[in-house]
Amino acid sequence: MHEKIIILDFGSKTTQMIGRRIRELNTYCEIIPYNQFPDDDTHIKGVILSGSPCSVNDPNAFITDTERLRKKYPLLGIGYGTQLLAHLSGGKVESNKSHEYKRTHLSYILQDELFKGIHTGTQVWMSHRDTITGLPESFEVTASTDNVKIAAYRIQGEKTWGVQFHPEVFQTEDGTLLLDNFLKICDCRKDWTPASFIESTVQNLKKQIGDDKVILALSGGVDSSVTAVLLNRAIGRNLTCIFVDHGLLRKHEFENVLKDYEHLGLNVIGVDAKDKFYRELAGVIDPEQKRKIIGKGFIDVFNEEANKLTGIKWLGQGTIYPDVIESLSLTGTVIKSHHNVGGLPEKMKLKLVEPLRLLFKDEVRRVGKELGINPQLIKRHPFPGPGLGVRILSDITPEKVHILQEVDDIFISLLREWGLYDKVWQAGAILLPIRSVGVIGDERTYENAVALRAVNSIDAMTADWAQLPYDFMAKVSNEIIHKVKGVNRVVYDISSKPPATIEWE
Repeated sequence: MHEKIIILDFGSKTTQMIGRRIRELNTYCEIIPYNQFPDDDTHIKGVILSGSPCSVNDPNAFITDTERLRKKYPLLGIGYGTQLLAHLSGGKVESNKSHEYKRTHLSYILQDELFKGIHTGTQVWMSHRDTITGLPESFEVTASTDNVKIAAYRIQGEKTWGVQFHPEVFQTEDGTLLLDNFLKICDCRKDWTPASFIESTVQNLKKQIGDDKVILALSGGVDSSVTAVLLNRAIGRNLTCIFVDHGLLRKHEFENVLKDYEHLGLNVIGVDAKDKFYRELAGVIDPEQKRKIIGKGFIDVFNEEANKLTGIKWLGQGTIYPDVIESLSLTGTVIKSHHNVGGLPEKMKLKLVEPLRLLFKDEVRRVGKELGINPQLIKRHPFPGPGLGVRILSDITPEKVHILQEVDDIFISLLREWGLYDKVWQAGAILLPIRSVGVIGDERTYENAVALRAVNSIDAMTADWAQLPYDFMAKVSNEIIHKVKGVNRVVYDISSKPPATIEWE
């Protein structure tokens, strides 16, 4: 078992980012609700208290027993966590008339263990509405800005620190160095690597599954692909993968992905279910209804194929760590299911095995690379489960799917050709439910309009539209209009999330 850092989540939007930064420093960490500190503290090397939208002065403020933690582990408060430590020890935290959400610079730094190598003038990101105005005895200021005297402190005689700014965000210049200094204070070995994860996971899977058989739904995406290869290493032919073509995949994707999986030595059943999905989706326009039909249809097909097999006891899933975190509220209540194929474990009376449930998305990619999976599979953009079904903004027909596949193929192929694919987080095309007048040659046309969408993001919670070069966009538009019969107009979506979503449906 790896040593670990515990991150107590008080509801900050950047808590996951703290976890990712710690993992990037080759140290395993777990994010848990502030009031659910584990009874088994074996292997815990230190604790981080996250930020929060709450105020420590609120009647219903999130509180944890910091006194107990201080006596046992090195402790780092960030934002709200910093204020909470001070508040519970008798310090003074007051509402700031002008809330600080901005870049600023440290005007004073005490060169101690936490700030080793960090110098005055370094940029930090402040995001707080309350300010610590008075520190308890034994608390010592270790950093200040022009506006905030107590930007950081330490408790003398303890391994406890608090920083008002956010070291986890990219706007803080030496944030990673500060977190690395904290890991050194915790005496972490920093041995959490893709190779060590693979070794320990394969061993654990062998113990967990034994000689039982497992089925796994493949999507062609990175999560399910890495899950399949890990399981294959652990149990070999006792793993059966099912890849369903619902007729809403990208051009030639079914055939190409099956070839990729064949090279990986996986036992894969490919199921062509296009006609079933087209039939059930005929005339349906409402996007939520489309999703339900596609989801139910997938479960039906998967279940039908699984019932042809014997001795299956486990369902493999590509659940990743953000899914696990988001499936719990701060009180531990399940607020949404993270199951990729919701309902299947109960319906089929199977046990779940989720080898990636401790990994962030970028870690999944690194593990995939270490496993030797085709880079094109590892670096694939996210693709919605309902596929092109939610990129056709009207009823779905085979003809519309064909048009969108051709448009999408030109867009994605040219992104690769121009060296832009890996610089964009997600890209795709949308078939709009409108037609417009155009001219091709000497003839008037009245054809479909398509929208192109390309965004950059870290975790899909927020996204900015990608500012692709004008000459590239001109090339894409020209290729689409002249090569795809049925399209005479191309537009580019420049909406960010929020307020828009990444997908249109």
